[in-house]
Amino acid sequence: MDTKELLKKVRKIEIKTKGLSSQIFSGEYHSAFKGKGMAFSEVRDYMAGDEIRTIDWNVTARFNAPYVKVFEEEREMTVMLLVDISASESFGTHSKLKKELITEICAVLAFSAIQNNDKIGVILFSDQVEKYIPPKKGKKHILHIIRELIEFEPEHSQTNIAEALRYFTNMVKRRSIAFVISDFMDDAFVDALKIARRKHDVVALNIYDKRELELPNMGLVKFKDAESGKMKWINTSSKKVRQHYKGKANNRLSNLKEQLQKSGIDYTSLATDESYVVPLMNLFKKRGA
Repeated sequence: MDTKELLKKVRKIEIKTKGLSSQIFSGEYHSAFKGKGMAFSEVRDYMAGDEIRTIDWNVTARFNAPYVKVFEEEREMTVMLLVDISASESFGTHSKLKKELITEICAVLAFSAIQNNDKIGVILFSDQVEKYIPPKKGKKHILHIIRELIEFEPEHSQTNIAEALRYFTNMVKRRSIAFVISDFMDDAFVDALKIARRKHDVVALNIYDKRELELPNMGLVKFKDAESGKMKWINTSSKKVRQHYKGKANNRLSNLKEQLQKSGIDYTSLATDESYVVPLMNLFKKRGA
């Protein structure tokens, strides 16, 4: 991709996602992800209805009149995006590929973060960590993140979510909000997820395409596993084959949901052929409540 085309893509994503962040997600994001505590702001005159425990007794004694302490939320946080860039993210059968959906979601979260004065960082991973972008603020930083998401070419094709989580917990010492954005076509990441959950606020965003859940009747078709490179002929005209495929896909999603719930992880699923606005809004509202 040449520079002109890349900049055009970045600008298109910026216009779409920045608008969504400012008009829809900013307030919900603020409510869903709390700051690290309450910080002292000022003192003011006592008013009827103020709690007695907020009275500043030193100031009250000095001026011989009741004053109360005013606190405000200490808002600044660090947001980390743990982004799966393995080969399976290049799959998509409708309006966009999974990796294109991931790029838009990352942009929305990044713009929402800086509108709330939070830092944003990124870990791009396959079966190893491919790139780490340290948390910073500012529009220039977000545009850099979007460019990397569009044009970065991973060296490896497979997936290791546990490795990304271990890197994250070792690298980021301050408590952060971590969005793990993946199709979760991986095993043995639950323990690493639980360890990360002890220190950080972890949220899972499951990205999928509906053809991963159900096969259409297309006759005898040759399929390739994007991550392993293995080829396999599948008779999609067989109802039994299609039912077996659907059953395995539903079992995988049910197991994922159960594992995330047991680990205390908030999550939602986002499809390539549907709007991500409603699922993200519902996730934010649920957390805010």
